[in-house]
Amino acid sequence: MALALSPPRVPKPKSALPLHYYESFLEKKGPRDRDYKKFWAGLQGLTLYFYNSNRDTKHVEKLDLGGFVKLTDEAPWGNSHDPSTHFCLVLRNQEIKFKVESLESREMWKGFILTVVELRVPSNLTLLPGHLYMMSEALAKEEARRALEMPLCFLKVSRLEAQLLLERYPECGNLLLRPSGDGTGGVSVTTLQTLNGKPVVRHYKVKREGAKYVIDVEEPFSCTSLEAVVNYFVSHSNKALVPFLLDEDYEKVIGFVEADKENGESVWVAPSAPSTSGPGPAPPKDGPKQLPPTSIMPAPSQDKLPPLPDQDNNYVIPIGDTPSASYVNEDVPSPSRPVVPKPRRLAKPQAKLPKPPTVSKSEPKGLNSGPARKLAASSAQAFSPTTGLADVTAELEEKLQRRRALEQAAERMADQWVHLQAPHASQADPSSQN
Repeated sequence: MALALSPPRVPKPKSALPLHYYESFLEKKGPRDRDYKKFWAGLQGLTLYFYNSNRDTKHVEKLDLGGFVKLTDEAPWGNSHDPSTHFCLVLRNQEIKFKVESLESREMWKGFILTVVELRVPSNLTLLPGHLYMMSEALAKEEARRALEMPLCFLKVSRLEAQLLLERYPECGNLLLRPSGDGTGGVSVTTLQTLNGKPVVRHYKVKREGAKYVIDVEEPFSCTSLEAVVNYFVSHSNKALVPFLLDEDYEKVIGFVEADKENGESVWVAPSAPSTSGPGPAPPKDGPKQLPPTSIMPAPSQDKLPPLPDQDNNYVIPIGDTPSASYVNEDVPSPSRPVVPKPRRLAKPQAKLPKPPTVSKSEPKGLNSGPARKLAASSAQAFSPTTGLADVTAELEEKLQRRRALEQAAERMADQWVHLQAPHASQADPSSQN
């Protein structure tokens, strides 16, 4: 029996690995670590990222090189291993010790770190031409990245506008970066401080020299980025200078300009939020908002039955039965009412006539008992329902036939009664004989 072929396995899409200027295994020991811990490390910008393995896409630790001071080759004291596999990264607030597998790996790490920090390829390291070319490529990428990177306190305003912003919004900061007015591509720093209740405004010039920014003071200071320029002013003022971060305010109510019909002046109209006294339901404070009347949800009253009519109004709303047809001619009896025989209408002239004989009274009974019953039975047999009809239809048909039989019998009885009373009427009236 042939085995069924299984569908080919589709490889799972792999997430893109982060792009680094340089990456390799690196053992790290921080100030609080007792021993070295091995990571897969990668350098991107001014940040060192550490991963558990070279297949991970999310880092577990990172180290900012913004506070870089220097690199040293000093090996740990009392270490019997090769000192060429160790180097120390000195920052402003801490020292990090690293251990690598070979001298070449150590020189590569030192070269790439110095390249991104100093924005130049170092020339005092033991490197091959291929390594120098890799570092020059990393230098070009870092310069392009920093050219697009601007601190949050950089605003494209003029000298006067920068001063007005600092005076108007002192709670947002007192240090602001702006484009330089000389057109050389540099920037300017504007600060505002209060001295004895009076504002003191100062402007500083920052020159652009290649990929570096030089603060033009008595002792010029070179920075690798504008962010480093901001950090220099903050650190050298004992944090009295704070970068300016303007809070952007957004309107909560839509306003518009409307012309006043009475005086023709234009006024700004900003409708306020709906209050509880206005029309329409007010949303609760702590609960969910009520749906507007135009909601697509049906109202609960639509699913209920119509309310019962007031008992004072004496009328009934039929629910299941169709209304009976109304006729102008009231001689046609309704099927729900008993049949009134027509001879009863002749009861009024009988008061003046003599009492009818007993024989005449037996004739209507005979008609009701004999011929009428036979006629009703014969007509009922002629119009009897078939065996396949429902019980309700048969009952209605039977009632209809009985009514017709009674009507026919009543008409015959009335005709005979008139004929019998005609001779008595002629004898009682002598004027008719004369």
